[in-house]
Amino acid sequence: MILAVEGGTIAEVSTALQDLLIRHVDVGTIPGGVALMSAGNVELVTAGVASVGGGAMGEDAIMRIQSMTKAITSVAALRLVEAGHLGLDQSLVDWLPELAGRQVLRGPAAELDDTVPARRAITLRHLLTNTSGYGMVIQASPLQQAMAANGTEAGPEPPMMGADEWLRRLAELPLAFQPGEGWRYHHSFAVLGILISRVTGRPLGEHLAEDVFEPLGMADTALWVPQGKLDRLPAAYRHGAEGLVEIEPAGGGFYAGPPSFDVSHGELVCTARDYYRFARMLADGAQVNGQPMISPDHLRQMTSDQVPAACKTADSFFPGFWDGMGWGFGVAVKTEGSQRGRIGWSGGLGTDFFADPDGAVGILLTQVELGEDMWPLIEQFQSLHEPS
Repeated sequence: MILAVEGGTIAEVSTALQDLLIRHVDVGTIPGGVALMSAGNVELVTAGVASVGGGAMGEDAIMRIQSMTKAITSVAALRLVEAGHLGLDQSLVDWLPELAGRQVLRGPAAELDDTVPARRAITLRHLLTNTSGYGMVIQASPLQQAMAANGTEAGPEPPMMGADEWLRRLAELPLAFQPGEGWRYHHSFAVLGILISRVTGRPLGEHLAEDVFEPLGMADTALWVPQGKLDRLPAAYRHGAEGLVEIEPAGGGFYAGPPSFDVSHGELVCTARDYYRFARMLADGAQVNGQPMISPDHLRQMTSDQVPAACKTADSFFPGFWDGMGWGFGVAVKTEGSQRGRIGWSGGLGTDFFADPDGAVGILLTQVELGEDMWPLIEQFQSLHEPS
């Protein structure tokens, strides 16, 4: 195990984390943050404030983790497979009839009625690997315009409608490619949340609480923050022309209290210690107190590249994404370089985690929207540990 900090000793982890956060607080990248690293001992540090002009950031801050939710719902889905409730490669139409009779665009920029029938059904494997045919459209096209018009375009904002209505609107549109033959980010996992809800016959949050969070001791993880914990919910920001712009207040906004509609297609709030319990489970072979959360085979698939090379096209995500990178089930996988074998992912409001083959785990939680101002912080955090 190698700590990429001067001197290279485990004792310096806390100082390196603290210095990283303080440096970015001082230059205005973030108002505050929480960071955790386990490379032997568990080190957790904080810096800055929970809101501009507010009190100090707490170790138990409950953060909007957005796309770091994907790894958690992947594990929940695999547990349903192992319980015999669904298969990785069976059609999902029995639970998601909206997905029957899919039409597929002839090309990425085709008109919405220029389609052919889907050659195969959408499966759980397609959802877990972002190869369902649904996802973010990067280039301007009729499909991109239609998604923006009907409220299904991906973005930093929380859900605007309930899960069933969101899926109905998404299913009005054609797929961007044949299932299993392309890669587009995000939407497959919103569909996955709805699938889990329908398979289990209860809202996603209720199922996760019983089947994942309780066994792992993740007491502060949910789809919203209850009234009694709102003092632990920091404000959220994005970078504007003149600095940080508040987009959700401390103790308020979409995640403050239960929403007025079903958010089974939504994303979680979580603390650093809670997410550590989840990431530690993955790093420890998907074991919790000697009991498996998922099988060794499913863990292997989840944490290794599952995307065919033909799907890793330049237009599928941002430039350079696939350089030395793969995608398993709900997590990115480093396939080359000094961090080969690392799994992890970021959340759109400035959160990030990784788990390395040597057992090291890192978690960074801020509440500032990812963008060019934030990427240096994420990259510097990622470089604090190099797997042995």
